Amino acid sequence: MSGRPLLNRRLDGLGTTIFAEMSALAAATGAINLGQGFPDTDGPEAIREAAVRALRDGRGNQYPPGPGVPELRHAIADHQRRFYGQDVDPDAEVLVTAGATEAIAAAMLALLEPGDEVIAFEPFYDSYAACVAMAGGVRVPLTLHAPDFRPDLDALRAAVTPRTRLLLLNSPHNPTGTVLTRAEATAIAELAVERDLLVVTDEVYEHLVFDGEHIPLSTLPGMRNRTVAISSAGKTFSFTGWKVGWITSTPELVAAVRTAKQFLTYVASGPFQYAVAEALALPDAYYTGVRDDLRAKRDLLADGLTDAGFEVHRPQGTYFITTDIAPLGEKDALAFCRALPTRCGVVAVPNSVFYDHPTAGRTQVRFAFCKREEVLRTAADRLREAFTG
Repeated sequence: MSGRPLLNRRLDGLGTTIFAEMSALAAATGAINLGQGFPDTDGPEAIREAAVRALRDGRGNQYPPGPGVPELRHAIADHQRRFYGQDVDPDAEVLVTAGATEAIAAAMLALLEPGDEVIAFEPFYDSYAACVAMAGGVRVPLTLHAPDFRPDLDALRAAVTPRTRLLLLNSPHNPTGTVLTRAEATAIAELAVERDLLVVTDEVYEHLVFDGEHIPLSTLPGMRNRTVAISSAGKTFSFTGWKVGWITSTPELVAAVRTAKQFLTYVASGPFQYAVAEALALPDAYYTGVRDDLRAKRDLLADGLTDAGFEVHRPQGTYFITTDIAPLGEKDALAFCRALPTRCGVVAVPNSVFYDHPTAGRTQVRFAFCKREEVLRTAADRLREAFTG
């Protein structure tokens, strides 16, 4: 062969995701995996049975409709009306995707031209960098700084240039747990309108807000026709393997994203779409129960990490806690996380890999608390014993 690199320049340096590396470490060592964000129990039994029923009834076993099965698209529209008072046309303004990750990829591929700039909060979920790169875009990080991880709105305004095409926003924010305030969301919306920017919002943790409230940017003045809102079933209903996500937006933006999406997976998760349609109709008590359960788990793990000597940044939302390991005398989050499974039988993820400016997060480590209480207690005990004796 010619010696030319096999991987194209756009993906150079991305390599294997940190989640795959740390989950492999967990499997190899038998450590408790608080790295990758997946629950260790399934969601509601009735919803799992709905998927089984769909399989047995032959619903979705063949290719489902490209935009998603009608039952799910209507359920998504009902969800938007129920929780946010937003009217969405299920036939023209909803697109079902193979999880939120495909929705992000399809949105970037559809809406960006090579060289377009995309502003995103850093640290950012690692697929953002890959999706922007695959579309030929240029990511422009807006750094969220510890301890409060609030967006600097003046810095955001200064980052917008004539080449800026899109804001890629995530609230509640992974990995920091920051939830935009109404004032912050309003200021961002006003900037998007003023500078005529598109906005893609990753709202997969919309129902996992412990402090504050989730405010979809698409509900704010001037934002409906410029926002692609993304969510999924995995985080809310604890069925991450089903990979059922969706976008809601205007017919024009949905059509644009669908053009790219149809050449990615075309369709996916047929029987699971029917089950998620039923899940979205669960009563309010389900949603508040999930939130309250995770709030208690957040506090359990946060207290344990504090006792172990970590500096803990208690999240407002998501199911992740960002910590700082500097008080432990540690200086390198990646090295720390690679050694942690052998050191005490716990796996975590280094936030430094989520930064374009890794020095900003060089001592930050993320722990997932979407696990059973007994698992979190055991992990906290192991960490406490390892670092305090």
